[in-house]
Amino acid sequence: MFSKKHADQPRPYAVSPVATSGTRGSSTFSILGADLAIKGDITASADLHVDGRIEGDVACAALVQGEASEIHGAITAQTARLAGTVRGSIAAGELIILKSARIFGDVFYDALTIEQGAQVDGKFAHRTGVIESDEPRLTLAG
Repeated sequence: MFSKKHADQPRPYAVSPVATSGTRGSSTFSILGADLAIKGDITASADLHVDGRIEGDVACAALVQGEASEIHGAITAQTARLAGTVRGSIAAGELIILKSARIFGDVFYDALTIEQGAQVDGKFAHRTGVIESDEPRLTLAG
């Protein structure tokens, strides 16, 4: 009834879009596994989950980065949740930097959350340049 795949069998696709349904309706996301290394720029109109290594710029709707992953290039996303290493600039509307993240580059954001323990070596700048209200734009999670 159920078949068991053996670990030594090659997977047919390294990057596969997965259909999901959520509050935004039907959408897709792509997963770059931990065993995957890419050299070149990545552009995705959907969401992207990265557990591997990327040497190039990443542009997508939403980015989720795993703890062991590395991105060597600029990141542009509407939302980003970073847990691994980034060597390059980051521009995101809503940015969450988790405690395991190591960022080496400038960060441009609309809303920012940083967990205690995260390391960032770069400048922070609000993307609009003008704070429109008295609400805090930087949130330290702990």
